[in-house]
Amino acid sequence: MIPIDLPADLPSFLGRFGSDSQCREYLFKARWPQGFICAGCGHALAYAHKQRLIDECTSCGKQHSLLAGTIFEQTKTGLARWFLAIFLVTSSKRGLSAAELKRQMGFGSDQTAWSWLHKIRRAMVRPEREPLAAPAQADETYLGASKSGKRGRGAAGKVLVAGAVECRNVTVTDKRTGEPKIVRQLGRIRLAVVAAASAESLQGFVNATIARPGTITTDGAKAYRGLGQNGDQSGTGFEHDAVNLSRTGAEGLERMSAIHLVFGHLRRWLLGTHHAGQSRKHLPSYLDEFAFRFNRRRAKSISHRFARLIEIAVETAPKTYWQIVGRNAPNLKLVER
Repeated sequence: MIPIDLPADLPSFLGRFGSDSQCREYLFKARWPQGFICAGCGHALAYAHKQRLIDECTSCGKQHSLLAGTIFEQTKTGLARWFLAIFLVTSSKRGLSAAELKRQMGFGSDQTAWSWLHKIRRAMVRPEREPLAAPAQADETYLGASKSGKRGRGAAGKVLVAGAVECRNVTVTDKRTGEPKIVRQLGRIRLAVVAAASAESLQGFVNATIARPGTITTDGAKAYRGLGQNGDQSGTGFEHDAVNLSRTGAEGLERMSAIHLVFGHLRRWLLGTHHAGQSRKHLPSYLDEFAFRFNRRRAKSISHRFARLIEIAVETAPKTYWQIVGRNAPNLKLVER
């Protein structure tokens, strides 16, 4: 549950989370929101060590690490620094690049800022997420710098990204005329890198992302034809609204405008904040950050995203820098002098 007394600006944030002890207290409550329960004997009382981030059960003596199994595991940096970095990343309207995080946090290397950002992004996705609610729109787009050669579908140097967005029509009152009008309301989104523009990849994304039954709107590509309520092989139970964009023109573009709007915002965000320099390997983490921000764009407080990320961070398994980049850590040999 998100606390209601979170700081709304940087000075009040530093007053609330300016020390490691303040951050430790908040993280303890995030890790055990219903109160501490010993994993060994079920006792509900523990005392905190002063020098180490562990809590020891007063009954059986079992020690519980506050950071183990979280994105903060084995960190050599104080919690106050981590909390500040998370606040800067989540409170910024468009996010921070690694270069900007390095400048604001005073990191000594680009590698540190880059790895911290990727660890923070890991906490922007819950291990298990509720599927999107239909009606929804789904489509795919290519991201990345183009290279010489084939253009369009399968263009060299580009990565195929599938996306879906909740989209429903709601009736609101026109503030100017006072008359009711129907507007399109966008809900949550999902984004993912897919292997190919095939039925297996695109329908697999839709089936894993959108709840059924319900209406799913896509373009007229052959890859989506198996999404019909009765004719699909997977028995998805979707009512498929296929839009032939070449025949319907402006009317068809309007019916697909929600997911196209999402893709447009995604491209501008990647270019403006991160300068569109993401590799295929790490693009999924950038997509997760964009979805995290988009899905919480109507948050009442700038600290809402911070609190939600801390909540997920204590449930997210850690990864070292070398695991993030997909390489083994170098073997450091001791040299006798």
